[in-house]
Amino acid sequence: MRRLLKRYLPDHESLAANRWLAPFGSTLFHPRLWHLNRHSAAGAIAAGLFCGLIPGPFQMPAAAICCLALRVNLPLALITTLYTNPFTIVPIYLLAFTIGEWILGPGAGQFTAPPDMGSTGLLAWLEALLAWTSGLGHPLLLGLIALAGMLAPSGYLLTRLAWRYYLIRQWHQRRTRRSCSSL
Repeated sequence: MRRLLKRYLPDHESLAANRWLAPFGSTLFHPRLWHLNRHSAAGAIAAGLFCGLIPGPFQMPAAAICCLALRVNLPLALITTLYTNPFTIVPIYLLAFTIGEWILGPGAGQFTAPPDMGSTGLLAWLEALLAWTSGLGHPLLLGLIALAGMLAPSGYLLTRLAWRYYLIRQWHQRRTRRSCSSL
């Protein structure tokens, strides 16, 4: 698992040579941000899952800030944020809206279809679209926070369990190889 991740993640030296990242050298190139072990991997997955629900282009900067604060693996957290992409964002946000609606209770927000452009002008349609979007606000915002609060600890625990399973499997295989070679 570690070899697979190291194969695809950028290495410390290649990033240190990048002229755009040089001003952040003392902070960005801290060894704990690049070391890959079960603690840093689990924390990075949790940070990436949490920050992945932040809208727009702020996901990766937020994940980087979390990594700097928590001293967990930076590349893994940045890659983890990519679970929200153009193909998955709509179902994830619908799930978040549903969770927010469930938390707020009945009548908090009603999901309706977006306004149809139809025969109205562009300006009228944009106003209707803005009103429709603002109506989704409270349940969606609360749902995103709740979903991020569920995904981050779940990702942390699942990563720790998967890493432990991998280590136990490796120990058993090593023990089997040793017992077979001693015969």
